[in-house]
Amino acid sequence: MSLRKAAVSLVKPVRGVLRPLSSVVLNRSYSAAAAGARAVLENELDSIRAAGTWKGERIITSKQGPHINVDGSGGAILNFCANNYLGLSSHPEVVQAGIDALKQYGAGLSSVRFICGTQDLHKHLEQKLAEFHEREDCILYASCFDANAGLFEVLMGPDDAVLSDELNHASIIDGIRLCRAKRLRYKHMDLNDLETKLKEAQSSRMRLIVTDGVFSMDGDVAPLPGICDLAEQYGAMVFIDECHATGFLGPRGRGTDELLGVMDRVHIVNSTLGKALGGAAGGYTVGPKPLIDLLRQRSRPYLFSNSLPPPVVGCATKAVELLLASSEIAQSMTAKTMRFRNSMTQAGFTIAGTAHPICPVMLGDARLASLMADDMLKHGVYVIGFSYPVVPKGKARIRVQISAAHTDEDIDRCVNAFIQTGRKHGVIS
Repeated sequence: MSLRKAAVSLVKPVRGVLRPLSSVVLNRSYSAAAAGARAVLENELDSIRAAGTWKGERIITSKQGPHINVDGSGGAILNFCANNYLGLSSHPEVVQAGIDALKQYGAGLSSVRFICGTQDLHKHLEQKLAEFHEREDCILYASCFDANAGLFEVLMGPDDAVLSDELNHASIIDGIRLCRAKRLRYKHMDLNDLETKLKEAQSSRMRLIVTDGVFSMDGDVAPLPGICDLAEQYGAMVFIDECHATGFLGPRGRGTDELLGVMDRVHIVNSTLGKALGGAAGGYTVGPKPLIDLLRQRSRPYLFSNSLPPPVVGCATKAVELLLASSEIAQSMTAKTMRFRNSMTQAGFTIAGTAHPICPVMLGDARLASLMADDMLKHGVYVIGFSYPVVPKGKARIRVQISAAHTDEDIDRCVNAFIQTGRKHGVIS
């Protein structure tokens, strides 16, 4: 045997031994890391359960509407916690528009907008939304969360300042974190504190006041006239998130800025297609055309997300067209909202907010909110308890949402169920 062959014959078995050992060590290391991570996750989940803030997901077996079917519950259930403010999620014309778009344009684009993902129906919806809000232009996103994530990074640089209400939606907070501007947070709806922050920001190139039009957990409405006054005094722009206002606040349902008479003083509006406007998915920004053009060039959620599916666009377009044609649905909301609020207050419950269809039944304790929501389902009413981290600790509540599709009988049944459940848990006498 040659020296070379002898050497090879010796190395081969060594390699055969080393490879399995190396693999075993790596597998053990990976298994230990995975087991450690699993233990950390399980401990975190246990702490959520122990705190009474676990968020289960009930399974709906019907279309969305004021009456739904819920897995495990017999018969139709009254639904009082959807964002389906105008009852358009299952409106026959909206549904048919989605079917027609599916047949004509297909299920999806398999592309982002700037490559090969823009159809004429996308541009048509953007034009309709700009018309609805009386703004120059509009850009569509996969969600309003994406719209908020994509705006501030593009608009605001290190020489600018963002002034944000402390209770703004999580998507606004996350979007602001992505930009390099100076960030100033003012106390909730506190115009005096906002003015103080505006004075601090006077050296900045641009100043942008950022607020929800309606704050979704409490149903309170931002003081837009005062905000706009301060913006004009201190040279700032105004941005509002209108997810819980578009379609039903204001005489024509245009939103908070119309309700409070400041449509021509608010510069940028972000909102959603996933609530009052059909309830499927999607969000958008409306505002000055140069801003919208710049967002198309640089907004990352827009550039790197697939186009909205044609059926979603078809449904939303029909919803907007219905609202452009008539404000009758939007105007029906006020009486129904006040019927619920007045009846609950007379029964002894504390209802946060003012005249908004979001009617938070304040309970304080997270576990109580969860138990009461479960008992309400036994009475045939679907509501959900909200607790930390969705709302601050100690401010748990059941958030009731009134829809234009609810009848007076539906509302009265819901109130009666609350009275029975509230007495059982000692919330009211």
